[in-house]
Amino acid sequence: MPWKGEKDPYKIWISEIILQQTRVEQGLHYYNRFIAKFPDIHKLAKAPEEKVFKLWEGLGYYTRCRNLIATARYISKERNGKFPDTYGEIVALKGIGPYTASAISSFAFNLPHAVVDGNVFRVLSRIFGIKAPIDSSQGKLLFARLANELLHKGHPGFYNQAIMDFGAVVCKPVSPLCNGCVFNKKCFAFLHNKVNALPVKEKRNSIKKRWFYYLVLTHKNEIAIRQRKGKDIWQQLYEFPLIEATGHLDKKAILWQVLKKTPILKNDFESISLSHLFRQQLSHQLIAGQYIRLGLKKKPIKKNDWLWIDKNKIGKYAFPQLINQYLREKPE
Repeated sequence: MPWKGEKDPYKIWISEIILQQTRVEQGLHYYNRFIAKFPDIHKLAKAPEEKVFKLWEGLGYYTRCRNLIATARYISKERNGKFPDTYGEIVALKGIGPYTASAISSFAFNLPHAVVDGNVFRVLSRIFGIKAPIDSSQGKLLFARLANELLHKGHPGFYNQAIMDFGAVVCKPVSPLCNGCVFNKKCFAFLHNKVNALPVKEKRNSIKKRWFYYLVLTHKNEIAIRQRKGKDIWQQLYEFPLIEATGHLDKKAILWQVLKKTPILKNDFESISLSHLFRQQLSHQLIAGQYIRLGLKKKPIKKNDWLWIDKNKIGKYAFPQLINQYLREKPE
C-alpha cells in the first residue's frame, strides 16, 4: 500500500480518514485519486466543496468528507499548512479521534501512542483471552491500556504497523492461520477453542427501513435536482426532489402523493414512468428507492430548493450511491 512507511502526516491523515469504514481494496483507489488531485493540504483547502464531494462520491459516511475539508482549511489558514506534531493537537482536529491521532502520531512523528483498530482488538482479545466487549466503554479503556503497555516505545510506528498487519494477514476474522501462528502455544483463544468467540461485541444495531420516492422531473434538456440539507444522511449531496413515505407505495398511490405534496406540478406533465426498486444498505438504515420520471409540459416558476441543470452536466454533481445506481442504468 502506498501509505506504508509514509512519513508525510498529510498523506497518512488522508489514508486514515478514507480507510475509516472502508475496505482497503476500495480505499486504495480513492487514496490515489485524492493525492493526485490534492498533493498537499493547501490544494485540498482551496478546492471547491463540490469537487471534493464528487471525488469522495461512493465512499459513504460523508461526515468524514465534511470534516476533511474543514480540517484542511484550518491547517492551511491558521497553521500555514504545517500539520500539528503532538498527539494533543492532532486529536483536537475536527474528524480525528484517538485511533487516527495515534496513527498519525506514531507513523509520522514516531510518538509512543498505540493504534487500536479492529485488527488490534482481535489480536489482543484472542491472545490474552479478553472477554470485555470491544464496543463498550470498559472494553475500549482496557484494550487501550494494554496496547500502550505492549507498545515498543523506541519504534512505535513499526510496532503499530506490525500488529495491525498481523491481525489483517494472520489473525484474520474468519479462518485465521492459527496452526502456523507464532503465538499458538500461548494464545488463549487457540488453546481453549475460543477463536471464533473472540473478540466480543456488546451491541447489535437495529436497522431502520426508509422508503424514498424520487421525482425525476425533466423539461426539454433540463432536469431538476436539489441539495440535501439538515442533519440527515447524505448531507450536502445532490438528489432529485424527494417524497419520503412510511412504507411501500404502488404507482397510483405514488402519483397521489406527488400531486398532494408537490401541487406546483398540478397535472402539468405529459409522460410518467416508474422504475423498479433500488436498495442501499447503510450502517443503521436500509433505504429502498424508486424513481418516478415525469416529463413536464412547462417548467414550474417557483420551487425554492430545485435547481434546473442541463442533463449533460449531471455528472458534475455528487449523488448518493442509491441515485448513482439509477443513473448507471438510465443515464440522463
